[in-house]
Amino acid sequence: MLRLFVWCFSVLLGVAHAQDFTRSHALIMHGEPALAADFAHFDYVNPEAPKQGTVTFDATGTYDTFNPFIVKGNSVAGIGRIYDTLLTSNPDEAFTQYGLLAETIDLAEDYTWVRFNLRSEARFHDGHPLRAEDVVFTFNTLIEEGAPFYRAYYGNVVKVEAEGELAVRFTFKDGSNRELPLILGQLPVLPKHYWADKEFNKADLTRPLGSGPYQIDSFDAGRSIRYALVQDYWGKDLAVNMGRNNFAQINYEYYRDSSVALEAFKAGRIDYRLETSAKDWATAYTGPQFDSGEVQTVSLENHNPQGMQSFAFNTRRDKFSDIRVRQALGLMFDFEWTNQQLFYGAYNRSESYFAASELAATGLPSEGELALLKPFKAQLPEALFTQPFQLDKTRGDGNLRPQMRKALAL
Repeated sequence: MLRLFVWCFSVLLGVAHAQDFTRSHALIMHGEPALAADFAHFDYVNPEAPKQGTVTFDATGTYDTFNPFIVKGNSVAGIGRIYDTLLTSNPDEAFTQYGLLAETIDLAEDYTWVRFNLRSEARFHDGHPLRAEDVVFTFNTLIEEGAPFYRAYYGNVVKVEAEGELAVRFTFKDGSNRELPLILGQLPVLPKHYWADKEFNKADLTRPLGSGPYQIDSFDAGRSIRYALVQDYWGKDLAVNMGRNNFAQINYEYYRDSSVALEAFKAGRIDYRLETSAKDWATAYTGPQFDSGEVQTVSLENHNPQGMQSFAFNTRRDKFSDIRVRQALGLMFDFEWTNQQLFYGAYNRSESYFAASELAATGLPSEGELALLKPFKAQLPEALFTQPFQLDKTRGDGNLRPQMRKALAL
């Protein structure tokens, strides 16, 4: 009778433990995913897009290895296209990922572990099935032999284990890092059987084996590489892949520096270029092809949330510990003149850590914000409740005398 009671109690405990997680087709930091489990494709894609054509990108410098996971060597551009990850992002959603190699995800309610349930149809390019042991192998190999970055990136993971052929579970130190399950979802999965007789931390041009939509077609060592669409790619009909991976071939051409790559773009050798220099955008996109309209420059207004760039003071130093000193230094930064003279008026000044998003603070605190702030009012500056935050603006003519007087007074 006692044994029966112990057995029943153990079963009840097992049932309770089995229900302490949520199973879903997606992982999200907050709230619910925008797309249901039976979604057909991401909203931004054209699911009928043909699979054809060639696109050429530029890359800077050179390369000498196809292994992007180690310290040695310069890894080739675009190599990530040959690997599938456990999850994939939807660009229309922040901090949201949907299953790619993983069909479903089990997330502990206290965020102390996550389980990825793999798709049985997943295959590497050689036809070998992709299984949980490959995920475990990948994680352990990156930690033990990969770049030091991985040991820090996955530092809160204490254990990874295969639970059968199609399930792999990651256990965490604690549940404080709510982003860690999403980070693990980005894990590219390597084939255990392929690396069994190879040296992982060797930097060379041995063609690696992946499971992704592209594979290496040809290359000129250090100068160029061509990727070809895998015709029998196992995941081509998944909802997360519909309307994506449409180019039949993707090329990367290497150039010495950005200025040479720009000339290659103007000559028609490069199909797409991301310009990061305000000066070049304002002055370098000229020539016959622009005059004739063959190449057109169009400015599109950007409504995406922006990353934060700033000068930060070390407030642990006495010279910066007084807020008035920091305010005075801020007054002496002539953003308006700098933007016009050095950056051709291309920039907007950041006034929030969350610029161009709904999280950016504007005006005085709202009623909801006050409810959060009031318990800490004694620890916060009084001006937070009485004065809207606003950076000082100069005339942009290089004359800072008004700002100098304010700074000296502070």
